[in-house]
Order: sequence, then C-alpha cells, then structure tokens
Amino acid sequence: MSYSAITETDRYLFGQGTHYEIYEKLGAHPAADGKKHGISFSVWAPHAQAVSVIGDFNGWDPQASPMEPLADSGIWTAFLPEAQEGQLYKFYITGADGEAFAKADPYATCFEVRPGTASRICSLAGYAWQDADWMEARRKRNLLTAPMAIYEMHPGSWRRHPAEGDAGFYSYRELAEALPPYLLEMGYTHVELIGIAEYPFDGSWGYQVTGYYAPTSRYGTPQDFMYLIDTLHQAGIGVILDWVPAHFPRDAHGLANFDGQALYEYADPRKGEHPDWGTKIFDYGRTEVSNFLIANALYWLEKFHVDGLRVDAVASMLYLDYGKQDGQWVPNQYGGNQNLEAIEFFRHLNSIVKKRVPGAMTIAEESTAWGGVTADPAEGGLGFTFKWNMGWMHDFLDYMKQDPLFRKYHHNQMTFGITYACSENFILVLSHDEVVHLKCSMLEKMPGYESDKFANLKAGYTFMIGHPGKKLLFMGQEFGQKREWSEERELDWFLLAEEPHQNLQHFFRDLLHLYRTHPALYRKDYQWDGFQWINADDGDRSIFSFVRYSPTGKKHLLFVCNFTPMERPDYRVGVPAAGEYTLILDETVGLYGRGRKKPVKKAVKSECDSQPYSIPHPLPPYGIAVYEFAILEGPKKKKRAKKNTRKPSARKSST
Repeated sequence: MSYSAITETDRYLFGQGTHYEIYEKLGAHPAADGKKHGISFSVWAPHAQAVSVIGDFNGWDPQASPMEPLADSGIWTAFLPEAQEGQLYKFYITGADGEAFAKADPYATCFEVRPGTASRICSLAGYAWQDADWMEARRKRNLLTAPMAIYEMHPGSWRRHPAEGDAGFYSYRELAEALPPYLLEMGYTHVELIGIAEYPFDGSWGYQVTGYYAPTSRYGTPQDFMYLIDTLHQAGIGVILDWVPAHFPRDAHGLANFDGQALYEYADPRKGEHPDWGTKIFDYGRTEVSNFLIANALYWLEKFHVDGLRVDAVASMLYLDYGKQDGQWVPNQYGGNQNLEAIEFFRHLNSIVKKRVPGAMTIAEESTAWGGVTADPAEGGLGFTFKWNMGWMHDFLDYMKQDPLFRKYHHNQMTFGITYACSENFILVLSHDEVVHLKCSMLEKMPGYESDKFANLKAGYTFMIGHPGKKLLFMGQEFGQKREWSEERELDWFLLAEEPHQNLQHFFRDLLHLYRTHPALYRKDYQWDGFQWINADDGDRSIFSFVRYSPTGKKHLLFVCNFTPMERPDYRVGVPAAGEYTLILDETVGLYGRGRKKPVKKAVKSECDSQPYSIPHPLPPYGIAVYEFAILEGPKKKKRAKKNTRKPSARKSST
C-alpha cells in the first residue's frame, strides 16, 4: 500500500467524533514519503465508488491521480510528489450511481478568489505570533466580570479603496493598520468579524459557507489573517468570529451530497433542509460530521488565536420544526420538536472548548426562551458563555421607534428586560440584522426632526450602556449612518464632516470610555444586586432612573434618561444615600473631564422615588445624566424597627 498520513488511531478517533485535530490529517498537507516530498491528500467520501485528485499539477485529468480507500473508514488518500503549495485542486468523485463530479476540499485552508471554486494547497506554517502576553492573559480572564464592548463589522464594507470589485477591498494587512487605532480611540474591547470563512456569494455576507477551514481569499492569505488577529491582540483588542454550523448552501462544489449522497446533511429532507433558506442542515448525529464542526471551532480558536465564536442561528438547530410547516419536519424519538442531536452537539462543543481553550468564549444567537443556554451542561444547560439578548433588542427598538407622545404606552418594553437580566449571561445587541432589508439605519429608525433623531439615539445608547449585559453595536451606527448597510459599499464616513454625526460619534466614544473605566457597568452584570431601579414607573413622563452598583463600594452610577422632547426644569431624582453626587456625563458635554469641571450636588434628606434622599437635576428635552457616588457599606437597607419595651397603653385599640 502507498504512503498515507492517516493512521489507525486517526480513523478510530474520527469515527468516534473526537479527533479534534482532524484538519491536520484530512485535506491537503505537505508530506514526505521516504526521500520524496510532496502533498498528502485525504478526503472522507464513504459512499464513493472512486475518488481522484485533479488540479494544476496533473492538467485536471480525473485519471491521472487516483486515490485509495483506507480500510472501512470511508477515507480516501493519495500522496502526490508532483503537487506543490499554491496550486489549485479538487476531488473528482464517482458516486454509488456512477455519476462523477468535482468537489472542493471540505478541509481546505485556502481557496481561489471567487468566482473560482477550487481549493488551494496552502500550509499554515511560517507565521511567528507576537501575542504571547494576550494569550496568557486570556487563559486567566473571567469573561463574566470583564468589560465587553463589541464592534460588529463586515471587513469588505467597513472601508473601501476608490476602485471597482476586489480592488476596493482593504486587505487583512491594511485592516491591521487601520482598524486597531479606531477601536482603541472609540473604546471597544472586541471586534466581531462577519464573513471570514470562505463563501462564494458576496450577498450572503458569509453566512453561506463553502470553506469552513479557509479565511476568505478576498482579503488575503491565512497568514495575512493571522497578522490581523495578532495586531489586534497586541493592541489589546479581542477577536470574535461569526461561525455558521446551522446550515450550508447547495452549491455544486460544496458539501451538499458530497459523495453522491447525503453525507454532511441529514438524508431525510424533512430534517436535512431549510425550506425558507434553501440550505442544507448538518447531520449532528453523525460522528464524523460533528467532528468536522467541533474541530473547526477549535481550529479557529487554537490555530488562529481567535478569542470567541458567535454561533449563528442556534434556534434553527435546536428546533426540528424551525421555519417549517406540518409535514415538513420529523419529531424526535419522544415526539417532541427538540433536536436532541443538536443539543448534544452543543454540549460537546462548549465542554471541549472550555477544557482546551480556557478564556475563549462561545456566544449563542438564540432568539427563543430556551432555558439554560449559558448554563453548565452538567446541570442540563447548553454551555455557551454568552447569549445574544434578542428579546431586549426587539423591545428596545420598538420603544425607540415610537413617537415620544406615545412612548408612555410602551414604557414596560424598556423595563421588562430587567426582570430576566440574570437568567442568562446576556449580550445586548444592535446588530447588522437590524439595519438591512428596509429596517432603516439606527438613526433613521428614530422619530422626529433631524435634531430629534440624534438626541433620541444619544438617550437610547446611554440607556443601553447602563443596562446590565455586555454590549454590541454594528459598525456605522456609532456615528449615525443614514443609509441601510450594504456589503457593496463602504460606510458613509463622509458624514463625519457634519457636526451632528461627529458629535454623536464623540458621545458614543465617551459612553464606551465611561463603561470601561467603571466596574459598576460590568462587574455585576449577572448579579441581581448590581442593579436597582430608582423609578421604573414614570411612564407619563417617559423618564427612567436607575443605579448600577460597583463591587468596590465606590464609583456607583446613577442614570437618568428622558425620552421625550419635554423640558423638566423642576425634576428631582431619588438617591439611596447621603453624600455627594458628581455629574460625569450628560447630553451636552458628553463625558466630563478634559478641562470640564464636574458639577457636584449634595443629596438632601428629602424622600423621592421611594428613596430617603434626593438631588435636583433640571432635565432638558431628551436629557441624560450619569452621576457618580459612593456608598462604602453597599446599598442602604431599611433599619429593623426596634422592639417596643414600653408597657402597653390602657387605651384599647380600634379594630
């Protein structure tokens, strides 16, 4: 038998679904057979009659380089001395019915630039990482008590050169030069990148993946992508990738019917297809498929030093009837609509990530009330680190779109989120999905005249920063992008020549710097004693006031947000303790400091908002106020009434 990189142990672990470095064996890799150097090719195609490698090295001749099957593993292999790094290739597969077709390598680490669909022989070796300090700190970081302000961005439309097509894209290395300074200036802690794993259609934004192990060639090589991550880490910025294990497209060169039959997808179309999306659903019960996905997650986290994966469309994986009508889905063995195999997949994924990559995170985009998404698998949970708070997002946006005259009828939409804020480890999100498909940009969602829109957005962003939960905002919304987002053009950076947009950007920057410098805004995100309403019931005036408590006893924060254009010159707000309250942010100045004297008010013993003390704060239209104060012993508790030791009066009490 000829040389093969696949050992018996490899085959066993792959069959068990626990070969977490299977990407180092399957695919195309530089190898040596004795003194001969070349490329080892391996592919899993158990239903195939025959498989060969076609590529630049053999004139794309299906007869030139046949592969051999390995035992009963379904794996085919070949060693080709004539093949070299940089050359293009595919697998030519003859299915059980005799039909032959070419497929891209599922484990390829690089592809040719679309519209071409061939895989490229590409080694990941040769990059010298410089982020050792970041990686060591990551291992020890408690993500739940650390600040997290995420900038969600699509690399191909963040900035563009004035050129057509791919010539306009910023490369990974150009992004490495331009992106970190902007994120640091604004105060973000992380960037979440959309559309990194290779995909053929720009309009899918990267959510129709055909190359799960390949950073898209639109912006450069895998080493270029490593350089981008490395540079961000050295600047102190974490990197999160959108990851799509929920489905894959039907493209002829991709995973669909890979060896002539359903292989990566469920064979029954009622389980294996999304009617609404026209895509295939992974077969999570097949160990080799589960291995493909879990190894892929570890690949990005370990090989590329990525800090987290935001898992797309989790609900579509958990529910067998997601997006389906009666007759389009099959119940599980107990008659329910839960996909038991997907549940086990998530528990396996999150457990092994936690074990092998301490400090890395997995984030669920899950839009239902499924319980325990971020709970430990040992306790029946799915094991994610965080969950996107889609409920909060919908309530928040629905409220913000209301005319201020009618907001009093929707007051509970802004307060409801607190009732379940600690039920999961939530991230508050205003993502790309909310600024496309005729939903309008964040600015254009706001009611009123132009000046009202900016004032509304300032108040809304302030409320978001003060609300418990980590934060995410899609690119462009920090400066008031007017047009909906499109992957075909860069953001409207020219708007920053106009004062209102520049002012909004500076205000959001101040909010993020406030957030990062005050542990009250992140240390107790998931603890009930970290938040207190001062007045949650002022619906008639559409004013919200609340406190975020710091674990240090210092730098507690009092928030006041007025969501109407009505001035409240006589407004007083209740406070929980005596002492000085220092105004550190408002709608006019932004963050006080930099030569701006901070106004200080002393609380007086005057009950207000059911609090023992109060301070005056005349509220302008859409007024915002954030005060800093200290209570060293923690939130005041009501004193227990002293026991009455006096003798009872002779007078009878009335009944």
